[in-house]
Amino acid sequence: MAMLTKRATIYFDPLIHKTLKMKSVEVSKSLSEIVNDLIRKEFLEDESDLNVFADRVSEPTVTYESMLKKFKLDGKI
Repeated sequence: MAMLTKRATIYFDPLIHKTLKMKSVEVSKSLSEIVNDLIRKEFLEDESDLNVFADRVSEPTVTYESMLKKFKLDGKI
């Protein structure tokens, strides 16, 4: 079954675009394949981060001010 795709216009920084084109030739993939792969990896990383947050939701919150006080008491600052 063919993969359905959507078309979008993306404006790249010229150096990023040049680098993507060079990588495209090197790895024999289209720019779209490379960009889609990179975005998928970002989404997976986001999912991983969200799972870590969910695992730590019951941990107590530490304020910035209390950490500074602790560092001062421990002689670290």
